Amino acid sequence: MSRSIAIGAVMVSLLVGQPARAADSPSATPAGAEAAIRAVLDAQVAAWNRGDVDAFMAGYWKSDATEFVGATGVVRGWQAVLERYKKAYPDRQAMGTLTFSDLEVNLLCPTVALVTGHFHLQREKDQPSGVFTLVFRKFPEGWRIISDHTSQTGPSDRGRGRGDER
Repeated sequence: MSRSIAIGAVMVSLLVGQPARAADSPSATPAGAEAAIRAVLDAQVAAWNRGDVDAFMAGYWKSDATEFVGATGVVRGWQAVLERYKKAYPDRQAMGTLTFSDLEVNLLCPTVALVTGHFHLQREKDQPSGVFTLVFRKFPEGWRIISDHTSQTGPSDRGRGRGDER
């Protein structure tokens, strides 16, 4: 019986100690989480604007559960989302120059955030724009997008999805 109590006491002390260590992490604060999420989005914009779809996808959770929702429907799985982007944006000209604006980061809990914003693509023949809602989750490797719902609201000749739907 005393062994069970001792084991229980050790477990409780380990569990109680965890939140304190996590709170010491800069990204554990709301401001730190927002800064880390904005850094992921900034890295995505930089990758997109140099034509690097693979680096852009580093902002997404590399999982079969990752999803993208757009005008063409729901795409599930990191690999399928990557393939969708590569098909819709086969070259630098199709990708254009991406900007985000009106970003709002709402921390729902210490490990999940909801991000809304506008995207705009500057291309030679059109300038698609729209809105997006992203669900971010914090993993040991950092914040990643687990769900992306993007809708085009501005004119475009292409109409195919995050780029045209960002």
